[in-house]
Amino acid sequence: MISIIEAGWKLPVKRGSIVEMPSLLEGLVHTVHARVVMAAVLSAAITSCAVGPDFKSPEAPKTNAYTAGPVSAETSSAPGAGGAAQRLAAGQDIPGEWWTLFHSEALDQVVRLALAGNPTLTAARATVRQAQESLSALSGSAVYPKVDATGSVSRQKISGAAFGQPDASFSPFTLYNASVSVTYALDFFGGARRELEALQAQVDFERFQLEAAYLTITSNIVTTAVQEALLRGQIEATREIISAEEQQLKVVGQQFALGGVARTDVLAQQTQLAQTQAILPAYEKELASARHRLSVLTGRLPSEAGSLPEFSLAELQLPGDVPLSLPSSLVRQRPDIRASEALLHAASAQIGVATANMYPQINLSGSYGSEAISSSGLFKTGSTVWGLSGGLVQPLFHGGELSAKRRAAIAAFDQAAAQYRATVLQGFQNVADVLRALEADANTLKAQAEADSTARDSLELTQKQFRLGAVSYLSLLNAQRQYQQTRLGLVQAQAARFADTAALFQALGGGWWNRNESTREGASRKDGSDASSAAEAAGRGAEK
Repeated sequence: MISIIEAGWKLPVKRGSIVEMPSLLEGLVHTVHARVVMAAVLSAAITSCAVGPDFKSPEAPKTNAYTAGPVSAETSSAPGAGGAAQRLAAGQDIPGEWWTLFHSEALDQVVRLALAGNPTLTAARATVRQAQESLSALSGSAVYPKVDATGSVSRQKISGAAFGQPDASFSPFTLYNASVSVTYALDFFGGARRELEALQAQVDFERFQLEAAYLTITSNIVTTAVQEALLRGQIEATREIISAEEQQLKVVGQQFALGGVARTDVLAQQTQLAQTQAILPAYEKELASARHRLSVLTGRLPSEAGSLPEFSLAELQLPGDVPLSLPSSLVRQRPDIRASEALLHAASAQIGVATANMYPQINLSGSYGSEAISSSGLFKTGSTVWGLSGGLVQPLFHGGELSAKRRAAIAAFDQAAAQYRATVLQGFQNVADVLRALEADANTLKAQAEADSTARDSLELTQKQFRLGAVSYLSLLNAQRQYQQTRLGLVQAQAARFADTAALFQALGGGWWNRNESTREGASRKDGSDASSAAEAAGRGAEK
């Protein structure tokens, strides 16, 4: 497995990681004592262990429910947009492109634009590549020996005093040097491998941060599209109400001209119309903000919002069957929980690093080269120079520094464990809240639809009675206000069901584990994927 052969020096590293020195080292190879071979074999045997705890993923909470009480397997239904009944499919997996369940080509188009152009995602991908390269850099220096070739030319004059001959005189001379040096730190106690383990955990953390950013961006696109649809619905409803109130103002004006109503009734109707008209600009302002937000989420300027498709509640379709992951699966699905676990893993590895620093550190080095007073004499007989050295450092007294650092690493692990638990609890709360919201908002929409229908019928009846003089203007005004409130409330309740569904997909993790690679990486698939694979392989090899 590990040997010294005539072709060169094979250093004590893992199988498949043999680095051979150039032929310049042949002289050094033949001078190495057999005890170096024994040390190399001993090193290979010892490096299979590492001090510090071996990390194990925390177990999922032992529960089979998200809420304290039962959740209805099917919600109530209501007529109109967003009124379909929804069924919870327990244990069903979430599709990677979950937003396609709304069956909106416009929504899918905007999401894909965001995946390709959102700067937050681009920054997150770059951060992942940075972490991967940091891992790759350390894996090279920790697992492999360092080999350096050096060459130098110096002009110098020495004094005989250095040789005990103060009166001697030496002429200036030029010294040429060419050599190859090898240094290697024996990882007896696994400190370097624990450091690699921590860096691999950091790569995992950044990957799950990327997944969290991906989920946040896609969820924000969907909720903003729903918000735009809501605002368009409210604007449409407000304009219909304004049109009806304008017609009613004409009727009241005619009755006033005939002496059927007082001037105050006309003014009251004008006030009601003006108040309704005042609502419209606020909705239009919010709609413009939603459009600007959509444009920025796709990586475009707000002035380019006009190039994006528009959304309405009628264009969106509420998913009938909603996947609901099992509670035991949630901790493996939510990116924030997985990212928190990666930080816990890194903290665990740092305990091993701090522990290894309390044990001896052994370094080996060797050099072989040539030294001459002329460049042509560098490789002549007699110009060869070489050296072998081994160093051991055993910490004896550091004033309690190393022990304190280990205790600090343990405290950091305890902190990461508590933060992990808090993240898990927050994740379960998110799912529980959304499940209750799905049920409650379905019931709200059903009641709101009934209220809207009743208010509409009441207004029509009151308008007829008012024309006949059977009711007072106050009754008509009350009927108008009730209809306005129920009409806008209906649109709000319809939009809430779409938003709740998107929130459930987000709370369950968004199905990132089911996405294909082209969708997962967006437009950046070509940057860093090879480096990622190499870094992962190096990290895994170092941990074994």
